[in-house]
Amino acid sequence: MRIYSDLAPWFHLLTHPADYEEEASYYTRVIEAASDGHARTLLELGSGGGNNASFLKQRFECTLTDVSEDMLELSRTINPECEHVQGDMRTLRLDRTFDAVFVHDAIAYLTSEDALATAIEAAAAHTRPGGVVLMVPDDVRERFEPSTRHGGHDGPDGRALRYLEWTTDPDPSDTIYDLDFVIVLREPGQSLRVEHDHHTCGVFPCATWLRLLCDAGLEPTTVDVDDPYANEHAVFVVRRPA
Repeated sequence: MRIYSDLAPWFHLLTHPADYEEEASYYTRVIEAASDGHARTLLELGSGGGNNASFLKQRFECTLTDVSEDMLELSRTINPECEHVQGDMRTLRLDRTFDAVFVHDAIAYLTSEDALATAIEAAAAHTRPGGVVLMVPDDVRERFEPSTRHGGHDGPDGRALRYLEWTTDPDPSDTIYDLDFVIVLREPGQSLRVEHDHHTCGVFPCATWLRLLCDAGLEPTTVDVDDPYANEHAVFVVRRPA
């Protein structure tokens, strides 16, 4: 996936950290509402370019992990005070626990139930008794629909990016869908570039999510927090029993 490797230096023009302020504020309120009153440390699995963390760190002491060293390097440019650790969300073991574990849309890259189960187990292993796990997949099978989006940003260095994002689902009976980006890049003094990046993503029914969370020893909970993004993502809030 090129936006996490050779195109990683462009990532903040694809999705800018400033766009995440309201979203991160919502996640902060959810964690606070679900916690037992003293959430201080937070582990993010699949933290990518550090966009959410650039706001979560205002409330939590953040440890950021990602499988891509290129993305961690990008995150360090905006979150130098945060700990960064390279690792796969399925196999990471830091031998310590946190008040909260947060997993955003990177979990969409797990395309099998077994892979999802191992990531949930890793999240549970890093959550202290009484702590909170917040998982925010892009979608669940019940409401998934193919779609297109577009956007992009101009950078202060004269670079600019625009993209078209197209999700398709060749076989709605399985747990996989396709995500394609057409990315247009502009650099000062250079010809316009057009790049293609294909991603294979996973989508699972709510029942699968809840079963795997419970199998990992986590307890689903509800919080009285309005979700301004209810039509854009799914949210699973669970606790590790004290």
